[in-house]
Amino acid sequence: MNIAIIGYGKMGKIIEQIAISRGHSIVLTIDQDNTDKFTVDELRKADVAIEFSIPESAVSNIYKCFEAGVPVVVGTTGWIDKLEEVKKNCRENNQSFFYSSNFSIGVNLFYKVNEYLAKVMNAHPEYAVEIEEIHHIHKLDSPSGTAISLANQIIKELDEKEKWVNDSTENKNELSIISKRLGEVPGTHTVSYRSDVDEISLIHFARNRKGFATGAVVAAEWLIGKKGIFGMSDMLEKL
Repeated sequence: MNIAIIGYGKMGKIIEQIAISRGHSIVLTIDQDNTDKFTVDELRKADVAIEFSIPESAVSNIYKCFEAGVPVVVGTTGWIDKLEEVKKNCRENNQSFFYSSNFSIGVNLFYKVNEYLAKVMNAHPEYAVEIEEIHHIHKLDSPSGTAISLANQIIKELDEKEKWVNDSTENKNELSIISKRLGEVPGTHTVSYRSDVDEISLIHFARNRKGFATGAVVAAEWLIGKKGIFGMSDMLEKL
């Protein structure tokens, strides 16, 4: 499989290593220093593109892949307000789009546990829920896409929660997400339910970026030959 990597930073380089180890070829790498090579013709040399760039350029990068007719796997977060627009464009142009806020298999299992716990805790409003996410100092968006996904799951299940806020809050209708940026932390997410007598916490601790990168490459392999809009839940059901 020929792969284009859009966003050739630390994650892009790990994706390259894993893709090559799985027998694939990297035919195009794009970063801020060679954007002149990011053309439709160059993209068409690839069977699939993996996009891990920055929030400001993610949507235009996706649309260029659509224009080239190249399936695209997107791991960039921080542009979620444009997601429905991108999905609409994908449907209208019969393209292939795979998005996840986190490609780690472990995180996606974590999502399932988070959803189940939130359903159970809806009957116990004496527990106050909070999310904390810690990432490396280079991460551009806050809160993380993973934290937002966790928050949206909780809001869906807890009757008293209406929205999340990226700060501490005393408003019982708001879900607090506390974001921290420390050193080179790959990603730690904690969901805590606290009462006057005890605390229940779920924690996912990423040891390195390889889990995210491997998941993205597997998603690219899975996306080949498919049309439409997909996520990790679609892939994990079929693996």
